[in-house]
Amino acid sequence: MLKTYSLLIAISYSLVLVILSLINIDIGSLAKFAPSFSDKVYHFIAYSIFTWLWFNTFFYKLNQKKNNTLLRVVILAIVFGIVIEILQREITSTRVFELNDIIANVLGVLFTIFILVISIKTEVKKE
Repeated sequence: MLKTYSLLIAISYSLVLVILSLINIDIGSLAKFAPSFSDKVYHFIAYSIFTWLWFNTFFYKLNQKKNNTLLRVVILAIVFGIVIEILQREITSTRVFELNDIIANVLGVLFTIFILVISIKTEVKKE
């Protein structure tokens, strides 16, 4: 099922990520319960999922080669995250550009790529 709908799922997730990144969310009441670095964890997880979804789209749905797919997804995810941070600075009054957010995004991307590389090597060895 994921292969069938992977492009739709990846695009939908990306749009939700854009919306959630650019709208005003009042988390002031929740902030006192969460550690100060918790938003970085959310960035890490969000971009891990983003990377995995787009990898599946390029590799399985669009039948791209593994190395090309890995490189394209890394570039796509990192550029996407940087553009979102710039948009937060430029078009919103409630969000700010944070370099630490970009670092958390990149770490999420690289973590997922690492997991994907290991899982692909394992699949190849089984065949």
